[in-house]
Amino acid sequence: MRRDKQAKERALRAAESGVVEQAPKPVIKLAPLPTAVLNLNVTEDEAGMRVDRFLEHRFPGLSFSHIQRIARKGELRVNSKRVETKDRLEAGQIVRVPPLRIEEGTGLVARSPQAEAGDAAAIRAMILFEDADMMVLNKPFGLAVQGGSGTVRHLDGMLEALRDAQGQKPRLVHRLDKDTSGCIVIAKTRFAASALAKSFRSRDTRKIYWALVAGVPRVKQGRVSTYLAKGEDEEGDSKMQIAKHGAEGATHAVTYYAVVETAAQKLSWLSMKPVTGRTHQLRAHAAHIGNPIVGDPKYFDIENWELPGGIQNRLHLLARRIVIPHPRTGKPVDVTAPLPQHMQQSWNLLGLDAKRYDPILESPEE
Repeated sequence: MRRDKQAKERALRAAESGVVEQAPKPVIKLAPLPTAVLNLNVTEDEAGMRVDRFLEHRFPGLSFSHIQRIARKGELRVNSKRVETKDRLEAGQIVRVPPLRIEEGTGLVARSPQAEAGDAAAIRAMILFEDADMMVLNKPFGLAVQGGSGTVRHLDGMLEALRDAQGQKPRLVHRLDKDTSGCIVIAKTRFAASALAKSFRSRDTRKIYWALVAGVPRVKQGRVSTYLAKGEDEEGDSKMQIAKHGAEGATHAVTYYAVVETAAQKLSWLSMKPVTGRTHQLRAHAAHIGNPIVGDPKYFDIENWELPGGIQNRLHLLARRIVIPHPRTGKPVDVTAPLPQHMQQSWNLLGLDAKRYDPILESPEE
């Protein structure tokens, strides 16, 4: 009786102070890693999942780089055929999984309650929109979305701290580059993940990015249409390159852009709307028209170009706005992210007004 009375008193004090005591997080029993080849049946509930998400769901803690590697080597197969990690699964398919291992620094390491609380608080601070089905976060510059070689802290791992009472972890719906700031959509349920992913595939989602680029484009409002294929730079690192139609691995990429404002003909503020969603699409397209994005270590290719004083040598690319149908109601969820600190500093130095009218809004939706 005394304990009950004490519990009631604590609850009353919490309510009066505005603090709600949370129930203990459930202990999630993770699937053991297979030490021999497994053949897994895709359930109805898993239909439509990407191959990499399927493996992440079945084997939490498996690193993204390891999934990519077994797919690249042909060890991962669906109905006996080789697959790519981005391929979608259908109910009833058989996924052949080779023996797996957790890589050091990326796996199932017991984390302290303080670390989980820190991750949960960090994500809460990023929230621009949230309801029972989804969140839109303001991803900061420098935070990787998923793990990879040498990447220990990333958004996907941080989301582990937000598992609900049923053990469901919020899911990534799309990706942003590590150094791209701004709007990223997170699904809170499997139903929402499926519906939101479908919106991205069917191009029902409108995305607007802001960038600071070198020079001033000759055409102030234009459309960039190219084929992009994965290649390598001089150091052997992966880089998207302009390719010819029909070239191996080449995919079509379309971007609309508009010059919002310029600074002494040396820099331009571009608003960009990608129609397709290819890797590094905006960065490659900006370089292709001769106006690479300031601070881009991979695609900035103007020799002897000097960074104006006071502007940080960081990627000046922001996922400014996203408009996506709500997974349950179908009504548009329209969210805008603020300029990150380094871009706000550049805007201030150059006298650019973030409230200025954005002409990209008039571009086609195709």
